Amino acid sequence: MSDRGIAAAGVYVPRGRVSADEVAEAWGTFDGRGIESTAVPAGDEDAVTMAVAAARRALDDAGADPASVDAVALATTTPPLAEEELVPRLVRALGLPRETRAWHHGQSAAAGADALETALNAEGTVLAVAADAPSGDLAGDDHALGAGAAAFLVADDAPVSFDGVAAATDESPGVRFREADSDEVTSLDVTGYERAAVRETTRSAISGLDLAADDIGAASLHQPNGSMPYRIAGEGVVSNEAVAEGIVVDRIGDAGAATVPIGLVAALESDTDGPVLAAFFGSGGSAVAFAFSGRLDGDEAAAVDGGEAVSYVASLRKRGRVVDGDVAGGGANVSLPTWRRTLDSRYALTAGRCPACGALSFPGEGACDDCFERVDFERAPLSSEGTVAARTVIGQGGAPPEFVELQEREGAYGAVLVRVDAADGDGSALMPAQLTDCDPESVAVGDAVRRTVRRIYVQEGVPRYGAKFAPVE
Repeated sequence: MSDRGIAAAGVYVPRGRVSADEVAEAWGTFDGRGIESTAVPAGDEDAVTMAVAAARRALDDAGADPASVDAVALATTTPPLAEEELVPRLVRALGLPRETRAWHHGQSAAAGADALETALNAEGTVLAVAADAPSGDLAGDDHALGAGAAAFLVADDAPVSFDGVAAATDESPGVRFREADSDEVTSLDVTGYERAAVRETTRSAISGLDLAADDIGAASLHQPNGSMPYRIAGEGVVSNEAVAEGIVVDRIGDAGAATVPIGLVAALESDTDGPVLAAFFGSGGSAVAFAFSGRLDGDEAAAVDGGEAVSYVASLRKRGRVVDGDVAGGGANVSLPTWRRTLDSRYALTAGRCPACGALSFPGEGACDDCFERVDFERAPLSSEGTVAARTVIGQGGAPPEFVELQEREGAYGAVLVRVDAADGDGSALMPAQLTDCDPESVAVGDAVRRTVRRIYVQEGVPRYGAKFAPVE
């Protein structure tokens, strides 16, 4: 169809995993056929932080300069805020140009298809990102729900070419929906009706691509559980072998708008021949199918494996399902204008270089840390990795007010001073930060850590993001 396609991909899956057995032990049953475990976002993770992580991996895999990105299309059904553009936060955290065009898609689990199609139809180098962490009724629908993100760098002359797209639309209300002012997705639980709506609409979209079932090498089909993809593929639509290449829901759960995109990355990295199929079903009654040819030479889909086992109770706490989340007043009281002015520093992209003595200071405001002169600092990019210079652990209710919710969800957390080299190798800066994705007691002075973007806290209802550090594994 064109020489435009997928140049690179990135996958991010939260570290925590809760097994189906753990959930079944608590409830006496597990409502998620074919799912062995689900991914659990940490207390400082949400759709924005997962999107940043996946997008950064896609850029790194392509060796792409962030300045070369012309546009970003983000898909999620679980935005941290119901109304506010989220893509600008993604653009800033990735260090993309201010001229970057931004699109935001949501409303259904097929939002990932919208983001991907937007990128394929646009011009230039475009990031298509899907990140999601849905939740549901703890007694049933929630069992199968996980979290994760996938990002695609779409460009011309890509190793994976876009061969076509087809769609089918037939109103099917009640299959999956979230009421206004509710955080929980649900359905009318009319099992036969739901299966038929998904199967028939998705098959109709796939048929529009005019692909022979035996020719399809790998496929990522709509996967709210482990059995639905095979129900869609039955009767000669896609072979079971091809479907298996794109199944990820069995290990990370249903990650909403991100599930099929993560499965698409697995399919594109598979060692198979023939076209690669991705088929999305959108709650409400629409389906979209894409055909690609070619493969990605990467190992991003390996992120769906592994992780760290957590108990069911711990998983609920991390997701904020069993904590009140109320944050006491006071705290840092950093005004939003001040926060915004220091975003480059808070995402740890830059320090300040003193024009008088050349030393680096973080965050690069006020007086130089070395010569103590009050100067206008020059911006100095920092490396993404550093070394722990000092570490303490905040526990037993000792968190400042703005970090009380984090401590409720994650328990004791680590606070560190990290020595980070300048990206050009000229000097280093010492910066304070929090540890994440680790047992803080296991981190010692001298350990290598890597920067990641996480939610710092919420103030006045507005999530604020910034850099934290995780051990280099």
